Amino acid sequence: MRANIKNINMITTKIIFDRRKVADRKTQGAVEIRITENRKSYWIATGIRVYRQEWAAGQVVNRQDAPELNKRLALIFQKVENEVNRYLESKTSIDIEDVRRNVWMVEKSNSNEPTLTQWIEEQLPMLSISDGTRKHYDPLVDRLTEYGKMTRWQDVTAENIMNFDAWLRTITKPISEARRKAGFKPEPLSVAAIYNYHKCLKALLNRADKFGKIERNPYELLKGMFKRGERENVEYLTEEEMRKFEAMVLPIGSPLDVAHDLFIFQAYTGLPYSDMQAFNMDDYKWDGSKWNNVGTRIKTGVPYVSSILPPALHVLEKYNFEIPKMNNADYNRQLKALQTMAGIKTRLHSHLARHTFATFMLRNGVKIENVSKMLGHTNITQTQRYAKVLAQSVHNDWEMIGKKMADVKKQHTQRKKK
Repeated sequence: MRANIKNINMITTKIIFDRRKVADRKTQGAVEIRITENRKSYWIATGIRVYRQEWAAGQVVNRQDAPELNKRLALIFQKVENEVNRYLESKTSIDIEDVRRNVWMVEKSNSNEPTLTQWIEEQLPMLSISDGTRKHYDPLVDRLTEYGKMTRWQDVTAENIMNFDAWLRTITKPISEARRKAGFKPEPLSVAAIYNYHKCLKALLNRADKFGKIERNPYELLKGMFKRGERENVEYLTEEEMRKFEAMVLPIGSPLDVAHDLFIFQAYTGLPYSDMQAFNMDDYKWDGSKWNNVGTRIKTGVPYVSSILPPALHVLEKYNFEIPKMNNADYNRQLKALQTMAGIKTRLHSHLARHTFATFMLRNGVKIENVSKMLGHTNITQTQRYAKVLAQSVHNDWEMIGKKMADVKKQHTQRKKK
């Protein structure tokens, strides 16, 4: 790639990576083009996002698709320079919106309305969502920019959303150079990932409909078209595994001990990680026999009904009724170590505690409708997968007993022949 800085009189253009300083080994940073005119900076999105270790010397590295991304970046940069030269020749100040439209080949409209992706970027900071949920929205702008066929408001149609879905199914997830050399191949986006893009776009278009940007959310014409996909195997700890986990003796106050207590608390309250970390005892009321609360899920805003069972209460008493803070990544690392120490085959992670809670309740006779309310599910279908996995476990037990009886009958027949 040619030098990415060009000085022309009082105008410069430059490729900038991660101007918001968020990129690391786990979080991607955006690659943008900065235009500076008389010390005033304008930014052009490229739709390219990479991890810190995938950027060096002004270009994408350590990725199988690095040549394609660098080629695309060079093309976008050349378009930006062409636009800058056009304004220099006309001796007029830069109209950044006109530059963006021409770079991304968006037709001019009769108004100064922002494009779809620009509007989404403006709206994201105003959404009342958690940081965990926001991470699903941020990549949407990049995907729409890469797609490039749904930029104007008049492009927001049911047909184009279907085309966007088909395009999502053709692209692959990024893969590091190390994994590529180790023989790993790029994988397509999962059904769940594609569903999340639709879920976020649908929510934003509902907002656009409310603000009069569009006449009707086209997703209303596509009900039932985009599904999360069935999760075949819902893992959970059996009662035997849970007893083994609870019996662990660890150094008091150590990270392992804290993670151990947090998992037990989740497994006997059903709270997801974010709600568990935001736990406040003042929200619970004593009814004469137990502590109860009707709360609202932080991530989804859906109401849930919660009580504190004895094992969870023991955890609260240990920490003076304040849940200790531990970020999710550290929590899961400690759980992985605890899994090895306890000799448990099931992979331990924070959300597994919620699965364990659901199956524990169903096994002990709690109605599925009530378990759904305890978990804060929007509908009972979400909860039914736990009942399905328990039913499959019962079927497996029947099969095991049947085989044992067949073996006994076979042995008895053989003895009679002898």
